[in-house]
This record gives sequence, C-alpha cells and structure tokens, in this order.
Amino acid sequence: MKKFYTIIFLSFIFTTLFYAQLQPPKREFRAAWVATVSNIDWPSSSGLSTSAQKNEIISILDKHKASNINAVLFQVRPSCDAFYLNGLEPLSQWLVGSQGGNFSGASYDPLQFWIDEAHKRGMELHCWFNPYRSVVSSGSSVHSSHVSKVHPEWNITYGASPYKLLDPGIPAVQNYSLSVIMDVVRRYNIDGVHFDDYFYPYGGMTNQDSATFANYKGAFSVIGDWRRNNVNTFIARVHDSIKTVKPWVKFGVSPFGIWKSGTPSGVSGLSAYSDIFCDALNWLQNQKVDYITPQMYWKIGGSQDYSKLMPWWNTQLNGRHLYSGNAVYRLTDATFTTVNNASEIQNQIELNRVNSRALGFVAFSSKSVTGNLKGIQDSLRANQFKYPALHPTMPWLDNVAPLAPVNLISTVVSNTVQLQWQKPGVASDNDSAKYFAIYRALSPDTININNAKQIIKITTNDTTRFVDNAVVNGSTYAYLVTAFDKLHNESAATATINLVVTGVEEEVLSPFNFVLEQNYPNPFNPVTTIQFTLQHSNFTSLKIYDLLGREIATVVESEIGSGTHSYQFSGANLASGVYLYRIVSGSFVQTRKMVMQK
Repeated sequence: MKKFYTIIFLSFIFTTLFYAQLQPPKREFRAAWVATVSNIDWPSSSGLSTSAQKNEIISILDKHKASNINAVLFQVRPSCDAFYLNGLEPLSQWLVGSQGGNFSGASYDPLQFWIDEAHKRGMELHCWFNPYRSVVSSGSSVHSSHVSKVHPEWNITYGASPYKLLDPGIPAVQNYSLSVIMDVVRRYNIDGVHFDDYFYPYGGMTNQDSATFANYKGAFSVIGDWRRNNVNTFIARVHDSIKTVKPWVKFGVSPFGIWKSGTPSGVSGLSAYSDIFCDALNWLQNQKVDYITPQMYWKIGGSQDYSKLMPWWNTQLNGRHLYSGNAVYRLTDATFTTVNNASEIQNQIELNRVNSRALGFVAFSSKSVTGNLKGIQDSLRANQFKYPALHPTMPWLDNVAPLAPVNLISTVVSNTVQLQWQKPGVASDNDSAKYFAIYRALSPDTININNAKQIIKITTNDTTRFVDNAVVNGSTYAYLVTAFDKLHNESAATATINLVVTGVEEEVLSPFNFVLEQNYPNPFNPVTTIQFTLQHSNFTSLKIYDLLGREIATVVESEIGSGTHSYQFSGANLASGVYLYRIVSGSFVQTRKMVMQK
C-alpha cells in the first residue's frame, strides 16, 4: 500500500510540473544576485580597467536578457564601501584594487552604467546593500575614511578572520547606514532596495554588544529580544524612508531560509529568529517589505526540504510577494543534487508556480547562470524561461492602470508586419505609459492577453513601433498592444488588428492624427524627449518658451515628413521651473507644458 501511495504522489508531482510547463506564467520576477564582494560575479578581478568592467556588464546583462531574466540585484555596498561615485563611503577594493583608490582608466559611475544598461534591456535594477558588514577579513584593504577607522567604537569583531560588523544596537549606526542607503535612493533611478541576511553574525554573538545593551536596552530585559527589535526597527525605518522619498521604489529582504527550526514540521537547522535575530514574520506582519526572498538553498527532500519551506513561506506573506532564493551555485554539490544536470533547480521553479505560491525566482549567483553551470542557462531558456514574463504588480504601491495605446495600424512590407501606434495620455494618477507589450495570435478568436505565449515583444521603453519578422506568407495574424506604467500595471488593449501576410507590399499607412505628445521624462533634468506625429509632410517648427512667452530654444525648424518623430532637448542651461513647448506644422498648432527640476 505504501508503494501505491508513493506512485500516486510521484504521478501527481509529474502531472503538476508538466502542466506548469504548458502554462508559463505571464508575470514572474526572474532575477540573479550580482555579487561584488570578493569579485564573485563582477568585476572579474579587482582593479580591472573601466573599459573591461563595462564590457563585462554588457555581457552579463545580454546573457540574462537572452534567458528572459527581467531583474538584477546588484551589490553596491558589500562592506561599508561603494560601487558608485560621490557616495558617503570609499570606493570598494573589489572595484578599484585598493579601498578608496582610483579607477584604472577613465573614471565612470558603475552604478549608473548598470542602471542604464539594465533599463535599455527592460530589466529592473535593485541595489543590494549589506546594512552592517564592515570588514570582511583581516586581509581586507581598509581606507582611512572607512567607518571602521573613523568610528572604531561602532564595530563588533567576531569570527577567526576576524570580521567586523557595525553594531545594530547603536542608534548612530542605524542612522549612518540609513543615510548611506537614502543617498543612493535620492540620487539614482533605481527600481528597488534589497538587503541580504547580514544583520547579526552567523558566527554567533557572545558579549560583544553587552555595553551597547546596557546603554540602549530601554524596556528590554532579554538581550535576544532587544537584538531582534534592533533589526525590526531598522527594517521599518528603511521602508518608511524609501516610501517617503520615492514611493514607487520597492524594498525587499532575503533572510536565511529557515525562520525557526521545526517550522514547518519536519524542517530542522539554524534558526534565523534565535541564532541571528532576524524575525522576517515581523516585517511581513507589519508590511514593512514589498517582497521577501528567503535563501532556501536546499534540495527537495531532506531535513531542509524545499518543498516544505517554500509553501510555508507562502502562507506568511500578508499581502506581500514571495520570490524564492535558489542555490544555483550548488548544482555541482552531490549533497544538493544526485543528477548531473539542472533538474533540481527546474523542479524548484515549477513547484513555485503551483497555485502561484512564489511569484519569482532569484538565482545565487549570476555567474552560475551565465556560466551555464550544469547546463542551467540552456535549460531555463528551453523550458522554464522560454517565454518572456512581466513583473508582478504591487497594488499597494500603485493600482491605477495606464490608458490604452491608440491608433494601432499595420502595414505588410516584404513579408514583415510593421505595427505603429500612439502613446496614450496621462492616467488619473498622472502616470504615463513607460513601455508596451505586443501580442500575436493566429486568429482574432484566440488572441488573449493572459496567455504569455502570445507576447512576442516587450518594448524596453516608450517606443511606438514594432516590426514582426517572424511571419509566414499566406498566414492570418491578429495583433493587439497594451501599455504599462513604471510599476507594471497593464492597460486595456487596443482594438485587434487582423491581417493576412500575402508577400505583396502594401502602401504604407499614414498616422491618423497630428499629435504632440507629453515630453518624457517629465519633470526632467537635464534632458527630455519630445515626440510628435504628423499626418502629412510639412514645414515644421518646434520651439521652447518660458511662461512669459519668450522664446528659449528652437528644437527643430525644417521640412518634416509624415510619421512619428522624436527629438531630445537639453535644459542644462535653464533654471528650474515650468516651460512651454509648441509645434507649428501647417495648420496644426499645439502647446504643452514641461517641468525642469534640478
């Protein structure tokens, strides 16, 4: 009888996984941790030239994009140091060779380059901070401006190396780390802030913070409860500070994968709650994170059973998202998988998808995927990540959908379908379309925006054109387009276009209307894009004015053909304020406002 039930169970799992593969999720957070500490993922060596660093960034992102990965968690502060310019801490030794040193070659801002290149590919960039780790080992390069030198009294020493950690119980330490994080939030166009699990050390605490406890314990009589409160308080402060400054920036934490040993039943191991004083359930209950990414670095089965841990975390979310943290790096470990391929990770992803328990997957680490460890990159591209996925929405941050694109038109040219549409106006929350998805089916009856297999393109910006080269002469196709805002809410669809690809070149259709679109971004500093559509060719001028009607600049003044045109305008020499831009093309005259904000 036992064997019979085992066969039934395995059959159920196989059927479930097979069904999941046939039904790819339309929305799924797919990411990789890009670890910079000790040059794990990037740059490949300390002090690498800037040109080589940039080439490595491009290569990493291109490989992830080809795998339909849609986010990276980039480590910008591994040990109270910086992977960005003009910060409050010295440049990292793993970036420039010696902490606080200079670049080999022309200086650049690595974080800004990562952001720009990720966004070009339609990927989110979350800044990964280690909130308290100070010095990784006794052999680390430490600059005179480093916090361990400026404030040695803030540092706890632990472990054999020895490591140093900023003491989370000192209020000034919390203020300092918060200021470092918020400096990045304010200065960079990031999509998220991310913490890993380094609050109190895995090596264990003895009496290193006894003096701190005596000074700051308040009403607490048990040091463990006080330590957990220190972490909880800091998480809440970071969350609230981010939402005050930029409400759309996501905040996530990746704690150790076991909250308490014995929870859920059958799971045993180190307890994040009592051993390293992290109570992730507190963060979820108080909704002080937007997503949680437990580091469930174990296999399906055993005393740290992934198939028990992941569903348990799903029951604790309180309306927030669960993205699993998965140990791709362990595919070479015989205790992690008994097969010589990527199936363990693939099975974990498929278990995530059953009833949408985990809305995402984060791989540790990036090079395990891009290096195709045990064929994982090939396997993901061919199976779990074969189709692109949109980001899950976060309605507590934004639940207003953008307006739908308008005036979708098509042209068949040399066995290609050329689509063109116009950006919608601004929605009720004053947000505009940031990118678009193009859907294609073989008939209007089957086109369905809930079917991820029908998404043939997710644009990386607010482009309003797409050429479909993957069509077959003599076939019938249906197309529609939807718009998305910065938090990935999807609009209603355009009207469906139905056409037959005949191989006969059709006349190129002109746009339906004259349109002067809202500049993007707006407010801007210092560069913005102005886009307009002309129905007919005509002599056209586009000029900038102040609110008194004085002409500030001429963007274009020449004969312009029909179609959609984009121009960049730089307001570097302008003061902050409201300006007007005005187009005159034949009888078409339109004026809009834009805001320069320095």
